[in-house]
Amino acid sequence: MIDKFVDSILDRALMGYDLSPSEGLLLLQQTDSANISAIRKTADYLRKQQAGDTVTYVINRNINFTNICEQHCSFCAFRRDEGEDGVYWLDWAQIIKKTTDAVKRDATEICMQGGLNLKAKINGQSLAYYIKLVETIKQEYPQLHLHGFSPQEIQFIAREDGLSYTQVIAALQDAGVNSMPGTAAEILDDDVRRILCPEKINAATWLEIVGTAHKLGLPTTSTMLSGHIETPQQQISHLEKLRSLQQTAINQGYSGRITEFILLPFVGKEAPKLLRKRVGREQPVLTDALLLTAVARIFLGNWITNHQPSWVKLGLTGATEALRWGCNDIGGTLMEEHITSMAGAIGGTCMEVSNLQTAIASLQRPYQQRDTLYRPVLANIMSA
Repeated sequence: MIDKFVDSILDRALMGYDLSPSEGLLLLQQTDSANISAIRKTADYLRKQQAGDTVTYVINRNINFTNICEQHCSFCAFRRDEGEDGVYWLDWAQIIKKTTDAVKRDATEICMQGGLNLKAKINGQSLAYYIKLVETIKQEYPQLHLHGFSPQEIQFIAREDGLSYTQVIAALQDAGVNSMPGTAAEILDDDVRRILCPEKINAATWLEIVGTAHKLGLPTTSTMLSGHIETPQQQISHLEKLRSLQQTAINQGYSGRITEFILLPFVGKEAPKLLRKRVGREQPVLTDALLLTAVARIFLGNWITNHQPSWVKLGLTGATEALRWGCNDIGGTLMEEHITSMAGAIGGTCMEVSNLQTAIASLQRPYQQRDTLYRPVLANIMSA
């Protein structure tokens, strides 16, 4: 039998009300199978109501242009110091080669992020290097959507060059950046960040930079790194901050808004030993990720319509199951993925379009290719 408090909260969500943080927390803390089943069904219903039955995907390529990084996040197996084994820094020809390959494979998006490399400068300017990254791609392939540079990278450029966040974001927009990844969010709680990523920007700075992007008309995504040392209270607080950020963008009439929420469960197999030992496992717990996926839909769905799992972290089977727990998008092809795969993820580094389509069709749901901003690409559609 469903708990009466859970039932009441779910009824409010189905009537269109935003949940309070305390209501969201109560849902996250459920362990009874009947209550969890009711949460799943509610999230799935709201998904259908808010985003429809069609499951979308994007043909994209990740280009992580360097793994040289000044920071030492406790979860990261990707970063390297200069001269260390496994270090790399792509040159312009390598970037164009990867982009050309992506275009041949029908990509509509390049996602560009990398380590914080202090030597990545042109004439002593960090911003000039990042602009060159953008222009290298855009001059050759202007039709591609460039989804580039996390809030952490924006802060890094601004710090190195003595610029404001507005100046950096506007210059990158002018060069051809079309949207900003909402990565480096991890958990938007400074107590967690002091352990997880002590050298990274704090929660307020992340929110400020994303909010600045919205003011300037630049769309962003949003993420949460879950399942490590954070508490359910901190998870809900993170969701509440994202919801508030989106409400501000909408209420202020900004053309830049959050386009999607992506849950990124922690993979610790190859993560630095101290955090791996503290967390006590190497791979995500699927049941925990699915419950959080459902609660995120219920908590955010009125404001952030599109929800996406990570097939890299959960595997394609886990990501497909997440489509029954509130997700309406299965993500992208990626073509290459280094950051999570180097942490020991099981999902692989590249996904063929046919595999994504088959996974979606297994749920008797229609699929459709989209672009980064969730506009349909008419080449690949299946009707239910």
